[in-house]
Amino acid sequence: MGQSASTGAAPSLSIRRDSFSHRSKNRSTTVIPSMRVEDGEHCVDVDGVAEYISELPDECLAFIFQSLGSGDRKRCSVVCRRWLRIEGQSRHRLSLNAQADLGQMIPSLFCRFDSVTKLALKCDRRSVSIGDDALILISERCKNLTRLKLRACRELTDRGMAAFAKTCKNLKKLSCGSCTFGALGMNAVLDNCSALEELSVKRLRGITDVANGEPIGPGVAGSSLKTICLKELYNGQCFGPLIIGSTNLRTLKLFRCSGDWDKLLKSIAEGVTGMVEIHLERVQVSDVGLAAISNSLSLEILHLVKTPECTNIGLAAVANRCKLLRKLHIDGWKANRIDDQGLMAVAKYCSNLQELVLIGVNPTHLSLEMLATNCQNLERLALCGSETVGDTELSCIAAKCMALKKLCIKSCPVSDHGMGALVEGCPNLVKVKVKKCRAVTCEGAEWLRAKRESLAVNLDTGETEPVDASASDGGPQESALELPHVANQIGNAASIASSSNGRSTSFKARLGLFAGRNIVAYTLRKLSSNSGSRS
Repeated sequence: MGQSASTGAAPSLSIRRDSFSHRSKNRSTTVIPSMRVEDGEHCVDVDGVAEYISELPDECLAFIFQSLGSGDRKRCSVVCRRWLRIEGQSRHRLSLNAQADLGQMIPSLFCRFDSVTKLALKCDRRSVSIGDDALILISERCKNLTRLKLRACRELTDRGMAAFAKTCKNLKKLSCGSCTFGALGMNAVLDNCSALEELSVKRLRGITDVANGEPIGPGVAGSSLKTICLKELYNGQCFGPLIIGSTNLRTLKLFRCSGDWDKLLKSIAEGVTGMVEIHLERVQVSDVGLAAISNSLSLEILHLVKTPECTNIGLAAVANRCKLLRKLHIDGWKANRIDDQGLMAVAKYCSNLQELVLIGVNPTHLSLEMLATNCQNLERLALCGSETVGDTELSCIAAKCMALKKLCIKSCPVSDHGMGALVEGCPNLVKVKVKKCRAVTCEGAEWLRAKRESLAVNLDTGETEPVDASASDGGPQESALELPHVANQIGNAASIASSSNGRSTSFKARLGLFAGRNIVAYTLRKLSSNSGSRS
């Protein structure tokens, strides 16, 4: 299908099955006839000769379909009835626009896609979402569901979630955001889904006040949960019993959840001893909470983002006991509560450190030299918004960090002179990114590239902010131009089902952004030329 014919291959139209073994010798002179769509079960060519592809087992076709993108899969599904059936049965991941009118299409959709195990139901915030009856119908059609993502499904209530949980007991991952069901619905999932491993909750509107609300968890899922992520919850501490009761919890992430978390972190540390990764972002936690975290002796990854009550004392307590720490991210929010003292404690006790990100923290060459000397495996280092990181500190890094592979410096007072130290230093360095460092010039960056050709040097002087929707190194977006009309027009071209390999959504988002950039650039050039002609 879709192959181009060779010029000297007219006799190939009469090819027989017994000559199939000789095709490898005559590939350059063989024509594969183009197919046409038939209403029957198999595909045939224009002369009625059966295609060899029709002899492939269903499993082989399914494997091929799983390697294709969403558009190619849809085109393959209309070739013949057999391909339609196999394509539907081999699709395990599905993303649906969960508006209210989806309910009437559920029977036909899941009659075709009857092997779905990963389902995403996303609704626009300005639209009416599906309700309980639709979710119950989906659960009856997808009893083997292992992953469910709910976004802005505001019409779902505790009743629908309870019925869903009783039917889909094999659920391993649940992610819900901007939904309105409450503690009863969440507890129903925890009480019925004994295989649940990952729970992510964002802006769950139905949870009442902590003092008067029903506690959540742990249920039967307490023994299986490995990851809990809570985001933007006004009453996030209702999940306290769940976190404490999840004895096998490995990852805990708290983002912008109100309330004092020190006491709860102490209780968590007493009940959960195998924690490996902890993220705390804009939550009320102090050195008391960090002292509790230090009881997690197997901790390897710690993110402290904009927690101004955390000081050197708390960081030293963590470093003193969590000696397996590999990744440490600190956003000091320019509170100056963490400095050389805390970082020197990390350097002293955490010799396995591989990644260090410091934002709004002011280290000097004293702590950086100690980190470079003691942490021989340090491969990734980022210093952002540090007033004390200058040429001296950069020279220290170049001379001492032998294992360093990636270096990022942003808004620091370094210059071309300091960048010159990288010519001979850091022998394993493969990429350096410099952004908004005013004393670093384009000439200095070009000189470094010329002297060290294997090094990728990325310089952003910050003089002209480009239109970029992606954040630097996974950080927050700093400047972006919204083009809702363009994005919507491109996004609406997508059909109800997404790609089985999950690439469709991100690709369409990038495509919409690139289209928006071209339109903006064209408009600016047009306006400039018009103003020039008028003058």
